[in-house]
Amino acid sequence: MTAQLRVSYLFPLLLASFMQTNPMAEKVKMDCYKDVKGTIFDYEAITINGSENIQFTRYMGKHVLFVNVATYCGLTAQYPELNALQEELKPSGLVVLGFPCNQFGKQEPGDNKEILPGIKYVRPGGGFVPNFQLFEKGDVNGDKEQSIFTFLKQSCPHPSEILASFRYISWEPIKVHDVRWNFEKFLVGPNGVPVMRWSHRATVSTVKSDILEYLKQFKTK
Repeated sequence: MTAQLRVSYLFPLLLASFMQTNPMAEKVKMDCYKDVKGTIFDYEAITINGSENIQFTRYMGKHVLFVNVATYCGLTAQYPELNALQEELKPSGLVVLGFPCNQFGKQEPGDNKEILPGIKYVRPGGGFVPNFQLFEKGDVNGDKEQSIFTFLKQSCPHPSEILASFRYISWEPIKVHDVRWNFEKFLVGPNGVPVMRWSHRATVSTVKSDILEYLKQFKTK
């Protein structure tokens, strides 16, 4: 990555900083609706290298955390934390799935072949490799959004009443349950039904704490 390219990513990173430091108090977690129709098992996605079309029926019986990710975001530092979260909670059946998206500050500008090298050598860098599955880059909002995100968003209200500044919105139509920024998270239960949703302002430690509390109901007495 040349110095010129690194500079080209500075502005999006500043946008991420702005989005994270808004002083207005907001909720960061919301429980999903109780009457959700359908499950994630009705959906599928293609892996980032294009080698496999994964049917989400593969995750029956698992607790699945869906995350929309971006390589050049201030929140990209969550990648190692997500690795650690999956490693720690894997015995409890947690699976993390990442979906690159360029709709927020244009912070995932590369194509599918560039994303993993960008993560490995630039952000977080240092040879970092995600231990969770990444899928092909795509939209999570708007008329071309991935169908799995249509389902997740319809199943869970957004924790925040604040949509975002129109300076950062690049999709149409804009809907009240839209994803607001990179690294939002949806937890889906072992029956394929969405359970919880977190805004990008929720730290991974907060998400972990909420998941651990949720997992208590599955412990055998």
